[in-house]
Amino acid sequence: MKQAVNTWQLWGFAVTALGGTVLHFLYDWLDAAIWIAPFSGVNESTWEHMKLLFWPMLVFAVVQSFFFKERKDFWCIKLRGILLGLALIPILFYTYNGVIGVSPDWINIIIFFISAAAAYAYEASLLRTITTHCKSPGAALLTLCVIALLFAVFTFVTPKIGIFQDPLTKTYGI
Repeated sequence: MKQAVNTWQLWGFAVTALGGTVLHFLYDWLDAAIWIAPFSGVNESTWEHMKLLFWPMLVFAVVQSFFFKERKDFWCIKLRGILLGLALIPILFYTYNGVIGVSPDWINIIIFFISAAAAYAYEASLLRTITTHCKSPGAALLTLCVIALLFAVFTFVTPKIGIFQDPLTKTYGI
């Protein structure tokens, strides 16, 4: 089982890394197609970079769930992993940016990959346990749906706070 978990998590990381990279450019590649905006980066804000991690991780989790049916705590584990990855992106970005005062693209790319790797490694450690404390897998799945909805809504109705602001154009959302 340990090897199977590791294989799944490595595949998840690969899917997330590739999917997030494609989603970073997809909105521009499709000439600002409105239908792809909730799923792809529409600007260079931290929030938009968090979307690049969220959607591939969620899609991979849905596929993976069919193979982990025996794990009643599966969605709780996935929620924890996705939340860790989502939290690491702004934590690492604002920490290094505050320390060195600049935001080189190569560091932002590394942050994305570190966040994805940490999320999948954390999930792997939880999946290798017999069971985790999970009162309501349904609530975990519902929470992921709410996060998905927030990513979609905030693409079009963007709060005017720093995490949503494009550092290049100083604009918010689309």
